[in-house]
Amino acid sequence: MTRLGMLAAAAALAAAVTATSALAKGASEATITGPGLGDGITLAGEGQPGGVQLMQLAEAAGFFPALFATTPNPMQTARPTGDLGPGYTIAYQLPGPDGRLSELRQDLYPYAKPNPVTYVKSGERYWVTEKTVGGWYVASSTLKDKLVALGLPRLPPTGDGASDRRWPVLGAGALIVAALVGVALFLLRTRRPRPATA
Repeated sequence: MTRLGMLAAAAALAAAVTATSALAKGASEATITGPGLGDGITLAGEGQPGGVQLMQLAEAAGFFPALFATTPNPMQTARPTGDLGPGYTIAYQLPGPDGRLSELRQDLYPYAKPNPVTYVKSGERYWVTEKTVGGWYVASSTLKDKLVALGLPRLPPTGDGASDRRWPVLGAGALIVAALVGVALFLLRTRRPRPATA
């Protein structure tokens, strides 16, 4: 190997080690949002109270192979078949080697059958120069157990959230219609001609 080739290989190795060591520190925070979670679930990063839960969640959700190429590669390019159920999002705050934060989003389908599924878009930039490997990840059933322990409903929420928000509007509309019908009936009664007196 030439001296130039050795220098290039050493530089590539150093960059990989730096990126891997930064990733090993884990995300500084993550927020899970979606149906039935209200304002969402926020998890603190490593070194903070509850930080172990975030690292375990990221591992179970296939977050790390979605960022870096691994061998064997568990990421799939094709979406799993079937109904994946309601979608959620995990937003990770990832500190880079230079201290700057990158936010990466992972789509989460915890109620997919037979196992939960996650997705990260490929080519998403983070740490300025890095790009996600991306793809679909079929997790084990332990991912859903971890999510339930964090506050995810065991069963999928009914409705899509939007329909849940429509119920108060529909209820108010029904009350208005009932009131209008009542007023109309009252007016019809008062306008009914009275029998003529002798």
